Amino acid sequence: MKIVVANASHLQYATIISETITDSAKVRGTGIAKRTPEYIAQRLRNGNAIIALDGDKFAGFCYIEVWGNKDFVANSGLIVHPDYRGEGLASKIKQRIFELSREKFPDAKIFGITTGLAVMKMNYALGYKPVTFSELTDDPEFWKGCQTCKNFDILTRTERKMCLCTGMLYDPLAKENQKHKNLNNKAFERLKSIKDKMLVKKKEK
Repeated sequence: MKIVVANASHLQYATIISETITDSAKVRGTGIAKRTPEYIAQRLRNGNAIIALDGDKFAGFCYIEVWGNKDFVANSGLIVHPDYRGEGLASKIKQRIFELSREKFPDAKIFGITTGLAVMKMNYALGYKPVTFSELTDDPEFWKGCQTCKNFDILTRTERKMCLCTGMLYDPLAKENQKHKNLNNKAFERLKSIKDKMLVKKKEK
């Protein structure tokens, strides 16, 4: 398995990456914003993405987006092909995209929004902490990317203050990021329970 910085030579994988993201959203039944092959191709070209390959077969992907005059960067679109799930590949990709973000944008705050408990745990292990959406970038172009998510109406109704996703932030200047802490699973389970209840109420309406 190779986990490498993507470039233009990987454009052939843009379609399968896009399809894998879309299929994952359907299976999970929660919010994952759609990403077109053209959108993915742009990320492959600019060197701000990590791709995992098993020989010539696509295995996983994640990319960086830059916001707020490089004050913020987001690690987005983390996806693993179904054939390679359950093998710890997502954590390896997440680690590498985090390292690439720190290498290219050392002063930027790194953030992400997710509904997935597993991703929350990975973020926490890297030094992220849960934050309110107001602590993330206010760049409207970032939030526009949520429009293809099935839960976008929640984000709109709450005036972008909350949604089923949890915001998480790594601040390179915060002292607590120098030491990784073990995650209290009960805290995340409690957070997940709250979000699940929100999702049930949304479906009942």
